[in-house]
This record gives sequence, structure tokens and C-alpha cells, in this order.
Amino acid sequence: MLYISFQKSDSWGMLSSALCMVHCIATPFLFLATATSCSQTCCSAAPVWYQWFDYLFIFISLFAVFYSTKMSNVIWIKYALWTSWLGLTFVILNTNIFQWFYLSNNIKFIPSFALIGFHLYNLKFCRCDDNNCC
Repeated sequence: MLYISFQKSDSWGMLSSALCMVHCIATPFLFLATATSCSQTCCSAAPVWYQWFDYLFIFISLFAVFYSTKMSNVIWIKYALWTSWLGLTFVILNTNIFQWFYLSNNIKFIPSFALIGFHLYNLKFCRCDDNNCC
């Protein structure tokens, strides 16, 4: 039986960030055939339901970061997870909705890789699985 465990929030966070990266990498290739040139138009040719995956991954990673920071016993990793999540959210919102200023589409991989790395580090070295260690 499949169930979501908040005890495995780092695993969920890594999975969500990795799927987000795959989604971002695959989008131009999947919708290149419908666009005349691979610029912003090839990604905007994607169906709306496909574009909403960005927000689904951000939503899942929000809970993963929240529960991972609650279970972590290292202060800097908590700040690193939240900073990476905020960075990824900012880049996605800036690129998809607000367009406050131009950012390369590839910049979103930096906070995404950071989230994966910090979740992995937290899973291996900083987990507090009971209330006695914090």
C-alpha cells in the first residue's frame, strides 16, 4: 500500500525536485514540433495542464521542505532548504507569471539542484527522527 510519510520528507523533496528538473528539461523537446523556433514559444505551446506541473512540484516541495526542516537538527540546513525553495519559487513565478525581469530559463536548475543536494545532505547527516536529539 502506497502512502505519503512525513518521516520521509527529504525523499519526497528530492523526488519532487528531480521530477521538476525532468519536466523543465523535457518541455522544449516535447513541444518543439509545434513551434517554429525553440525560444519562449516552444514552451508556451505546451498545454495549460502541462504548465501547471511547475506549481504542483513547488507545492509538493513546500511540504517536503517544511517537514524536513522540522526534523532537522542543523540550523544552516534549515536556512539552505528554505532559501533554495524560495529561489525556485521565485524563478518559476518570475518566468511563468510576473516577468519582473529577464532570467534565463536555465537558472531554475540552480535552486532545483540545491534542493536535491540539501535534502540529500539532510537525509544522510542531519535527521532528527525523534524529539530527543533537538
